Amino acid sequence: MGEIVRGGFDLGTPAYNSIIDCVCRLCRRKDPLRMLPEARKLLLEMESSGIPRNQETFHVLIYNLCKIRKTEDSMKLFREMSQWGCSPEAETYLVLIRSLYQAARCSEADEMIGFMRSAGFGKSLDRKAYYGFIKILCGIERVEHAMKVFRMMKGYGHSPGIKTYGLLIEKLATRNQADSANRLFKEAVFRGVPVVSKEYKVDLRYVKVKKKKEEKKRETLPEKMKRKRKRLKMLRMSFVKKPKSTRRFV
Repeated sequence: MGEIVRGGFDLGTPAYNSIIDCVCRLCRRKDPLRMLPEARKLLLEMESSGIPRNQETFHVLIYNLCKIRKTEDSMKLFREMSQWGCSPEAETYLVLIRSLYQAARCSEADEMIGFMRSAGFGKSLDRKAYYGFIKILCGIERVEHAMKVFRMMKGYGHSPGIKTYGLLIEKLATRNQADSANRLFKEAVFRGVPVVSKEYKVDLRYVKVKKKKEEKKRETLPEKMKRKRKRLKMLRMSFVKKPKSTRRFV
C-alpha cells in the first residue's frame, strides 16, 4: 500500500476490499479476536481518503465474521449496508442464513430467506442451498426445523435428492421416530429417488426406559412384631392424661 501511494497511484475500493479480505483471513488463522479491530482500521483509512465502501466491502466483512461465528456483528453490518447506499447480493444472503442456522437462530434465518426472495434472489435458493441449510440444522440437532425447511424446499418446487432424503431418514431413525422415517422413505421411493433401506441404531437419549415396579418384600415375623410394638407404644402415649397445671391464689 505504501509503495502504491508513494508511486503516485490511487488505491480504489477494489484494492481496499482485497486488503481487508487478506487481513481478515490472516487474523482468522492467527488471532480471530483481532480481526474486527484490524478491519476497522482499514475502514477508517478508507473514509479519511474519501474512498467509498461498496457491496463487496460488506460481503468480505460479513463472510469473514460468519466464519468465526460472529453472527451478531455480521447482522449489524448487514443493517448498515443501506446507509452506504449498498444492497446485499445473493451470496451475502446465503452466508448470513447459514450463520444464523448455525447459531440456532432459526426464526431469523427463515425471515432472511423471505428477505432474499423479496429482493429477487429466489433462483439462488436452489436444491443445493436448501440441502446446506438442512445439513446445518441436522448437525445442531434441530431435526424438527430441518423438516420444516424440507417442506419449504418442496413448496417452492425443488425436488430433494438422495443426500437430503438419506440425511433426514437417518436422523429421524436414530431419534426413535421410525414412523416418520418410514413415511419419508416411502415418499422418496414414490418420487423415484434411489434410497437404500438400512438399519439404524437408535440413540439411547431417545429411548424411553420403562421403570420396573418394585416388588414388595414379605415382612418377616421379627419385623412384624417390632412394627406392632411400635404402634402399641404410640397408642399408649396418646391416651396418657397430662397433669393439670396448679395455680396458687394469694
